[in-house]
Amino acid sequence: MLVFRQLFDPQSSTYTYLLGDSVSGEALLIDPVFEHVRRDTALLRELGLRPVATLDTHVHADHVTGAWLHKAGSGTQIMLSEASTAANADRLLKHGDRVSFGTRHVDVRATPGHTSGCLTYVLDDQSMAFTGDSLLIRGCGRTDFQQGSPGLLYRSVQEQILSLPPACLLYPAHDYRGLTVTSVAEEKRYNPRLGGDVDEGDFAGYMNNLGLPHPKLMDVAVPANLRCGQPDQSMTPAPEPSWAPLACNFGGIWEIQPVALEECLANDHAHHIQVIDVREPVEFSGDLGHIPGARLLPLAELAARSAEIDKARPVVTVCRSGARSAQATVLLQKSGFSQVANLAGGMLRWRAEALRVEQGGR
Repeated sequence: MLVFRQLFDPQSSTYTYLLGDSVSGEALLIDPVFEHVRRDTALLRELGLRPVATLDTHVHADHVTGAWLHKAGSGTQIMLSEASTAANADRLLKHGDRVSFGTRHVDVRATPGHTSGCLTYVLDDQSMAFTGDSLLIRGCGRTDFQQGSPGLLYRSVQEQILSLPPACLLYPAHDYRGLTVTSVAEEKRYNPRLGGDVDEGDFAGYMNNLGLPHPKLMDVAVPANLRCGQPDQSMTPAPEPSWAPLACNFGGIWEIQPVALEECLANDHAHHIQVIDVREPVEFSGDLGHIPGARLLPLAELAARSAEIDKARPVVTVCRSGARSAQATVLLQKSGFSQVANLAGGMLRWRAEALRVEQGGR
């Protein structure tokens, strides 16, 4: 079965797409964004997928690709157009190539015109295609820089995208209005630039008179993307917490596993980590017990009493299942705590793993 997710970057209105094969567990990421590598990695982990490659549809001018960071973190291959002339790619793609992930694959179609190196990725059964900026929802990418050409883009879209089956769903690299998907049939009928009776002359006249300013991040994004997102001195990936073995989930919450927390506490002779139990008093002293050394601070009182917690020391929040304590991490971060994690699975998992508890008390 195909696993499909559409992810969004609100800063650049960029869509990242995850395609996974549930049989093999292999997956592709299309147009990953530098700032969201941690999010994408968490989603892949939670879905039980192993990324094998990142595919960029073109050298973007409005955001930096996450391709290099994904490769550094999980060994994915970096793939994009041979015409991009980008450095650090593992495989340079050309028209007619195929990229496999498990039992599935995408076919590569060259669709230049927005840039000289634009590609469209078509799923093996032609049920969906990922068009980059070549074809947007009721629009298309501009053609006035990066070797753009109105005539070339017109022919690319007509011959390589709108020639797909009418029911084929089209997923663009961007949408600035919150629209998420279209189809070949819709764009052939309703796209004001490329649909209906519009010919190449109509299209060129339209595109040559757009008068758009250049993207704000162009001077940063294009050089970085020609390195496939490899950071330089002006680009600093978000640091990973070093005070404990943590993992960030898809919801953006840092978590620590029960055994890892127990090991940290056993080796934490200076009581460096603060364990804050956000359950109610009756739960804290109830059947599940509580972690030795934990402090009771019910969730309803947490915001008002956060000053009782040392901001200079890391905090692990705990509840019955991990739900309330996840919210507690958000409240503490809003109160200025920078080193906060949630106990994954809460006291239920702590007890299931037969870790030490105390009974009674406050």
